[in-house]
Amino acid sequence: MGKKQSENYLDRKPLRNEKFSWSADDGKVTLEIENKGVWNRLFQKILKKPRVSYVHLDEMGSFIWPLIDGEKSILEIGKEVENRFGDEAKPLYERLAKYFQILESYHFIYFG
Repeated sequence: MGKKQSENYLDRKPLRNEKFSWSADDGKVTLEIENKGVWNRLFQKILKKPRVSYVHLDEMGSFIWPLIDGEKSILEIGKEVENRFGDEAKPLYERLAKYFQILESYHFIYFG
């Protein structure tokens, strides 16, 4: 059996999870998370948990979110972020890698 060559994380192409709705208002992106399931319904009744939770992305996150299309790699997205934010984005690729890891951990994105 041959060894699987390890993939460079920056070459990965993220995709938005379509089960989450999102909107953009004045350049700020808001993700809408519907709280479904038996436990969530119970918490909604007992603890007055809202049916929908909202995640408001910051300026850089709002810039990145629409670029996540399954076609652009993290490296390509990084070049656009660098063009837009310059030194403000540094250390660029360390920040991007962490950002995409967080998005993936919440299932907001996945890699095809």
